[in-house]
Order: sequence, then C-alpha cells, then structure tokens
Amino acid sequence: MIDFTKFIQYSKPGPRYTSYPTAPEFGEHFTYEDYLASIEKSNASKRPLSLYFHLPFCRSACYFCGCNVVYTSKDSKKTRYIEYLKKEIDLLASHLDTSREVLQLHYGGGTPTFFSAEELDEITSHIHARFPHFAKDAEISCEIDPRFFNEAQMQVFKKHGFNRISFGIQDFDFKVQEAVHRIQPYDQTKAAVDLARKYGINSINVDLIYGLPFQTHDGFMKTLELTKSLDPDRLAVFNYAHVPWMMKTMRKIDETTLPTPDEKLRILKSTMDYFNAHGYNSVGMDHFAKPEDELFKAIETGELHRNFQGYTTKGGADLFGAGITSIGETEEHYAQNFKEIEAWEAAIDAGKLPLMRGIKLSDDDKIRKDVIMQLMSNFKLDFAAIEQHHGIDFKAYFADALEELKPFAAEDLIHITDTGIEATPTGTMIIRNLAMPFDAYLKKIPEEKRRFSKTV
Repeated sequence: MIDFTKFIQYSKPGPRYTSYPTAPEFGEHFTYEDYLASIEKSNASKRPLSLYFHLPFCRSACYFCGCNVVYTSKDSKKTRYIEYLKKEIDLLASHLDTSREVLQLHYGGGTPTFFSAEELDEITSHIHARFPHFAKDAEISCEIDPRFFNEAQMQVFKKHGFNRISFGIQDFDFKVQEAVHRIQPYDQTKAAVDLARKYGINSINVDLIYGLPFQTHDGFMKTLELTKSLDPDRLAVFNYAHVPWMMKTMRKIDETTLPTPDEKLRILKSTMDYFNAHGYNSVGMDHFAKPEDELFKAIETGELHRNFQGYTTKGGADLFGAGITSIGETEEHYAQNFKEIEAWEAAIDAGKLPLMRGIKLSDDDKIRKDVIMQLMSNFKLDFAAIEQHHGIDFKAYFADALEELKPFAAEDLIHITDTGIEATPTGTMIIRNLAMPFDAYLKKIPEEKRRFSKTV
C-alpha cells in the first residue's frame, strides 16, 4: 500500500516537458533569419513532415482550459481566420520542400469542430493542395468537443482520410462539470463516439482530467466506468494544471474545492490500476492504450516520442504549425507563432511567416532534450545509447543529476545501475520530478520563482 502523504514533498512547480528547452525559454533572440536558416536545414535533411493547425475558436470558456482560445459566436471571425490561415499555409509551403512526405496532420484548438463542415473541407482541401505527399499510413487526427460535432463534419473527415479522433470528456460528474463551466452529458458523448465509429474511425482517444474542483476518488471511479463503456482505444488522463496567473478563466475556480495532492495521487493510482485491470496498458506519462494499439507497441520497441500534441509513434518528423500560437519543432529549433490574431495577420500581410519567438538548440540542449524525452516517453535511459549518439560520458556529463536522483532511488522510485536508469511503477507517477534534475534551465530558477503547475 502506497503512503500518498509521503508524495506531498514532491508536489513542486515543474514543466510538463512537451518540449526541451521549455516554452519559457523561447524568446525574440531567435530571429526571423534564424528561423529561415533552420527551415533550410530541415529541407536539406529530407526528414518527413508533421503538420499542426490551430483552430482557436470556442463558443464559451471551460474554466480548466490552458489552451490559447478565442471566444466568439460570430461566423465572420471564422471566415476571416480561414482566409489568413490559407495565406499562411501558402507561405509555409513556399519555404518548405513540399515533396517531403507528410506523416502527421493534426487539428487542435479551441474547438476545431466549431467550424462548419464546409469550412473544415475548405481548410483541409487547401492543405492537401499545398502538401500533396501524404504517407499511406499517415496519422490524420482532430480534437473534438462532443458538444459541437455532427454527421456532416464527420463526412468531411472521412473524405480527407482522418483516422484518429480525440474526444474531450474531463469528468462525467455533473457537479464537477458545473464548476468548470462545461455541461456534457454521457449520452451526448456516446453519440459522438458512435458517430465516429460509424464512419470507420478505428483509433479513438478520450481525454480525462483529475484534480478538478469537487472531484473525489469515488466520483472519478464512476467516470472511469462510464468512460470504459465507450471502449476507447487510447486514453489521456491529465493532471489539472492550475495556473491562474497565466489563464484568467482559471481564476473563476474556487481553489478551496480542488482535491488535495494526496487525493489526486489516490485518484491517479486507482486510475492506473483500473485501466491496467481492464485491458489497457500505461503509455508514457498519463496515457493508456490497448495492447494492440501502435502507441503501446512503440513502448516495447523504445520508439515512443513526445511533442506538443502528446505522445506519438511518428518520430523522426519535423513539425511545422500554422495558426495563432502554434508551435513547430525540428532538430535545430522550436518556433512559435504570434498569439494575438492582429499580430498574426499583420505578419502574413507583410508576406512573412508569423514568428513571435523561438529558440535555437545548442548541443547541450539536444543532449538534455534526448535524455528528458526518453524519460518522459519510455521511463528509462540506456547510458550507452545516449553516449553513442552524442559522444559524451553519461556519468561524467550528468554527475550532478545522478546525485540529485539518489534520494528518489532510496525511496525505490527509480533504479540506477551502471548501464542506465529506470523509473519504478510508483516512480512513473512523478516522472516529471525524475526528469527535472536533467533540466539545466530549471536549475537557474529558484524554486519559489518557478511559474509552472505543480507536479502532484
């Protein structure tokens, strides 16, 4: 039996490591010229492409949401956004070698299905016209709010070869839904999942969140039972990141109603036990998949990768984003678009890619990125593989990090041997904490000044 009260000491501000270096390190020191030079290197590499499109509009706010969202009910705003998004796609295609194969296309938001079927068809047709070379096994996916989803939209997705859909659920408890301003009955969600299945979508993901107001262990177990009845192929069970200093809508949440760290850990442990007992396997941090899913198979081969869209099997691709606030990633850089629509439009009107900020990776960044992402994806490190890839002596290079990990080893949260390290099943629950000793940027920030969500 795990003593969850002991874990409170690990409840510290820390990155979620969807990137390394993390987003706070992105800046204007990464110039437009740097960006174009990095794109040229990307073209020369001939690596496949991963394309992300941010469709930011929502009808109203979900108070837990940490995404960059624009709230509107005006169709004219969506029409204008599509006009500029198409222009940005044209600009991106003019700088990229579009003969490169596309391995992934992903629509995120906002609520992508807040756009009509005709609008989604217009956007997707334009993408395919500019990037015509999609791999036969390309992953083409969309995030969907079941409250905004209809058959006409599903027909468009079918027409364009979408093969994976992710549905947001968060929690089925009405009191929790009311507190986060998102009323979404089970029957509505089931109808959306059934519609996707009707059109042959064989990879369905659902998102849950633990740590929301009024959540309890027993209440969340009921949500898990209802979720299992939907028979998803994958699940993401996220730790709610309460960052009201960044997201104004989170200030509407009464912090006294949030579950305590030890209650959250009880929920997480029971969630892991529940899905492992019902035909799912843990994948990376906070994800689960059926054993036959390629996501789980990637764990067995050590080929699971992590990026801003979560976990993927499509490693080795360069990611380019379009739309406000979207982020791209290559071996050389991270680049983020302007967050404000006005600045984004102005750059496009000037004939420039709408770069707001980014970072060029140093050799040290690349080494640490490899280490941190291996830990976050596969929960283990092979020293020899890192040494061979980067030409370093692991134990010498990371002597300070290995020293910091000793207390975790003493608590049986991680095993450190002469050849590598591996998180124990209990240690995977705090994998962010185990990755943090390898973060050179984090060491420069006093703990009281770290502006991240809590790890527990």
